[in-house]
Amino acid sequence: MSRSGADLALLLLGGFRLLVDSATAELADRGFEDFKPVHEFALRAIVAGAESASELGRRTGVSKQAAAKTIAVLVDRGYVAIAPDPDDARRKRLTVTPRGLDVMRQGEEILASVRAQWEKQIGRTELATLEAYLTALVGDAAIRVESPGWVAADPS
Repeated sequence: MSRSGADLALLLLGGFRLLVDSATAELADRGFEDFKPVHEFALRAIVAGAESASELGRRTGVSKQAAAKTIAVLVDRGYVAIAPDPDDARRKRLTVTPRGLDVMRQGEEILASVRAQWEKQIGRTELATLEAYLTALVGDAAIRVESPGWVAADPS
């Protein structure tokens, strides 16, 4: 059966959604019911050095206003803290709190568990082959965290 490029794109997106939805549901069961996939992208960007709404927006591919809203939610929910910049009192710095680091760690554990389920379902060799093919096609460089902004971008 021959499939189209659109079919492939939808299969890849479906695999991504299955992983993310599984992790989100399990995180909710573990007490992180207020945590959304976009929060993971934001936390990763902050850990990687995004210290302001402007920088978070650039790194995640969203507007400064959208980044500021995300920061406000993450601060309100205890995943991120805002502290004065020790080098410039006019600036504030974003840091991921222990709660934020915990949800990231648990999310990684859950995704490892889902991967193990996939391995059990299709086989170790087959999953390794799939990962090798995807690496060959996509490259082994880290996936850029602005993916949520890119996916949601208005094409007009």
